[in-house]
Amino acid sequence: MPVPHRNRLMIPALAGAALIALGCVSVPQADEPAGQRPRAATTTTKPEPLDPDVDGTDTVEEFQSDVGDARSIAEEYWKAQFDKSGIDFQPIAELIPYDKEGEVDCGSQALGLNNAAYCSAGDFIAYDVNWSFAAFRQIGDAFIFYLLGHEYAHAIQRRLNIQKEFTIEQELQADCMAGAYIGDEEKAGRLRLEDGDLDELAAGLEAVGDDPGQPWFAEGAHGTARQRTKAFKNGYEDSLTPCDLG
Repeated sequence: MPVPHRNRLMIPALAGAALIALGCVSVPQADEPAGQRPRAATTTTKPEPLDPDVDGTDTVEEFQSDVGDARSIAEEYWKAQFDKSGIDFQPIAELIPYDKEGEVDCGSQALGLNNAAYCSAGDFIAYDVNWSFAAFRQIGDAFIFYLLGHEYAHAIQRRLNIQKEFTIEQELQADCMAGAYIGDEEKAGRLRLEDGDLDELAAGLEAVGDDPGQPWFAEGAHGTARQRTKAFKNGYEDSLTPCDLG
């Protein structure tokens, strides 16, 4: 979270179930040159996303503010990385909240509830606003920064034409990139961590691994808890170097 914000970066272990549903959708568009993608639009805003019976601490307004902050800081971060390499950076076209099954399509695939995804067919990130807000209230604002960081990483993979052979490789790389984004911005003073936050973040990441017995080569595999935690930690500690962006 931006330094002026009151919330801590915190993902306690009990929140793992809320994170497990985090999904990714990427529909290739091989004929679309990167330079012709639409530039960023203002975040689509829905009416108040959940139960208005909030406690005055984690409010709808704070949630919406954190979503906007997470997006703007991610775009600031990746623009700086692209500038270092002399590459033109194009932010995602849109960030779309939804609250109904099938309300948003990615190509021909309808997005379900309890989910967030990057869709390369429209170059947007979409998220179930009710699920995200509920997780925000349970976990804290770190959930939003992790969620946007992971999905924005998929948008960066698309821009760099990175296509791994197996889903798990794509997902672990995105976890590493999310770790680099949070770690680098914390080191730069744009985000702030308090004592114990990293331990809590690691505990939360332990809960998001694939179910035991999930084949690593299966379509949709994201990695074991150990693999995902290690990937995020590598990025957080050593920036993008271990993320193998080529």
